Amino acid sequence: MAEPGKRLLLVAACALVDADGRVLLSQRPKGKALEGLWEFPGGKIEPGETPEETVIRELREELAVETEAQCLAPLTFASHGYGDRHLLMPLFICRRFKGIPRGNEGQALRWVRAARLRDYPMPPADTPLIPILMDLL
Repeated sequence: MAEPGKRLLLVAACALVDADGRVLLSQRPKGKALEGLWEFPGGKIEPGETPEETVIRELREELAVETEAQCLAPLTFASHGYGDRHLLMPLFICRRFKGIPRGNEGQALRWVRAARLRDYPMPPADTPLIPILMDLL
């Protein structure tokens, strides 16, 4: 059970996979919480938005990549407490997208083999997702 007073933070993320079977990681920019850590692209679910719509919007805004809901497959989820918040994050996998990802918000990007994901420091909520991707890719 969540601790009293903890706010639930709903976010959605995507393991974007290229034709070579590598996963895209995005580095959190300076000045943001958990700056410098590597994560799966995504963001907060806005009111009235589905997790799939969030991923599509965030990929477009953050990476200049286009995809569609039918290209997103639900993979797993993360649940993690961060101080006064509790994060709940569905993770989708996407292999079909248009465009070449670029850091529209100045963030660094890396295509990484699943076996090398542990080489990149990640937020605590993302770390448990690594073995699932390693088994899949």
